[in-house]
Amino acid sequence: MRGLFAVIVLDIKRLWADKIRLWANLIQPLLYLFVLGTGLGANSVLGREHYLQYIFPGVLGLALLFSAVFAAMLIVFDRQIGFLKAVLVAPVPRSAIAVGKILSGAIQALIPALVLLAFTPLLGIHLGALQWLALIGAMLAAAVTFSSLGVATAAWFKSTTVFPVISNAVLLPLFFLSGALFPLTGTPHWIQALAYFDPVAYAVDLMRGVILGRWYFPVWLSLTVLGGVVTVLLLIATRVFASGEDA
Repeated sequence: MRGLFAVIVLDIKRLWADKIRLWANLIQPLLYLFVLGTGLGANSVLGREHYLQYIFPGVLGLALLFSAVFAAMLIVFDRQIGFLKAVLVAPVPRSAIAVGKILSGAIQALIPALVLLAFTPLLGIHLGALQWLALIGAMLAAAVTFSSLGVATAAWFKSTTVFPVISNAVLLPLFFLSGALFPLTGTPHWIQALAYFDPVAYAVDLMRGVILGRWYFPVWLSLTVLGGVVTVLLLIATRVFASGEDA
């Protein structure tokens, strides 16, 4: 347990020292929210809410997804400079290291997402106490899922040049097919079919359901899928760390 917390504390300290990454994690979702949202949101969605209100859960998902995955790039950097090898030879279970990396990435992802919540009054979004608790819970589930994706992916790479390229090639389709920027209802059947295989879609739908009061997927299905994804990715990350691929 001590080793797990050591991994988390070290990564958070490194994030705090990197102010550029902190600002970059926040600026991107703000651009999506206010530039894209304002440009496309002249009309309401389905006559129920303004487009900015509709895409806000999607922007939360964007902030969580990219912040969590790119936090995992430290794993690749640490491998290049030999620091990861020093961590892995410590008397700490590889599973604890993987869990620590996942939780530290989730915490880093939650920082810009929590800042975005300060804009809810400007968007006309007003939630009760129970809704806030449910939203924080949904954000936490999303952050852990996305961080698991980042850690499991970064565990395979040895180049900080290749990892961002591959990550973007995977993340952008996951984000745009998730219904973050448009309702899945009414889209072509192939998009709706792909959404069922997209963990980002379930995470965004959970947050949108809490904020707007309607869900595309059953809540139990979203929670089951996200829990299953985290479990599988944690096993993958632990196995890669234990296999010696880090050398």
